[in-house]
Amino acid sequence: MDVVIDTRGLACPLPVLKVRKAMRPLAPGTRAEILATDPGAEADFKAYCDASGYAFLSAAVLPDGVFRFVIQKF
Repeated sequence: MDVVIDTRGLACPLPVLKVRKAMRPLAPGTRAEILATDPGAEADFKAYCDASGYAFLSAAVLPDGVFRFVIQKF
């Protein structure tokens, strides 16, 4: 993974805002792993990717209940 963005403990809309700020300076092709605890984060990040032109690559729930998403900037 190129970058890890930890949004655990943040509630909507803060996870998306934090990711947006972190992704802005990154080069096209960069992949980001996002860690989140907000139950609505998957829908929020899918919508964010659609609006930003990024690819939503995967979603998973880790054993500790943390959500893990991978997105790619284009």
